[in-house]
Amino acid sequence: MTAEAETTTGSGTTTTSGRRPGTGGVTARRWAPGTQVLWRYRDNAGGRVHICRPVTVVQDTDELLAVWMAPGTECVKPVLLDGSPVHAEPLATRYTAPRTTARARWTGAGVLKLARPGEPWSVWLFWEPGWLFRSWYVNLEEPRTRWACGVDSEDHFLDISVYPDRSWLWRDEDEFEQAQRSGLMGPEQARRVREAGRAAAEVIRSWGSPFADGWEHWRPDPGWAVPALPADWDRAPARTAP
Repeated sequence: MTAEAETTTGSGTTTTSGRRPGTGGVTARRWAPGTQVLWRYRDNAGGRVHICRPVTVVQDTDELLAVWMAPGTECVKPVLLDGSPVHAEPLATRYTAPRTTARARWTGAGVLKLARPGEPWSVWLFWEPGWLFRSWYVNLEEPRTRWACGVDSEDHFLDISVYPDRSWLWRDEDEFEQAQRSGLMGPEQARRVREAGRAAAEVIRSWGSPFADGWEHWRPDPGWAVPALPADWDRAPARTAP
């Protein structure tokens, strides 16, 4: 966050004056802690929003956006036309079988999501019941686009699990390859995703941020309400500064 003065609007948006690198002097609109926003993903074929998760802002600065998805949050997820989970479809047809979307409650413990502006991945923290920390999850994705009510991205299939003993492993390499065979990702994009994965792996090996920052000890404000899923969860975004 710059040292310039900041003000909080009635909508929960914090406005920071002054130039930021890469914005051409555009005023950044930051969300105050406790603000409820949407974390969304577009599908890889048509660009329509098919994943929507209402979250609560933990921190929003020039360096990091951190949000909390509480247990029991009503979300939108893709499903097969008969309502079956996408992963029930064989891999060979998983990305060509017709889909729709469904509302469902997030079960289990909540998820803390951390994202640095412009970085082609976000890092999610998972706990077992009783706040026993389980793992970090590096979700490779398109750098997020900010808009008035949240952030939008596109999943890149390939992921990394990271454990408290600093061991790590690749996830969903089969889905990453199948997405290419199904035409959802061309060779050049696949190359960039692999490069992003290698860059993320280097951060893990060096135990850089956010792994070394102690976020596994963070806890949500008990006064935060679980955000509601709006009826227009898939509305076109009103753009704001990135």
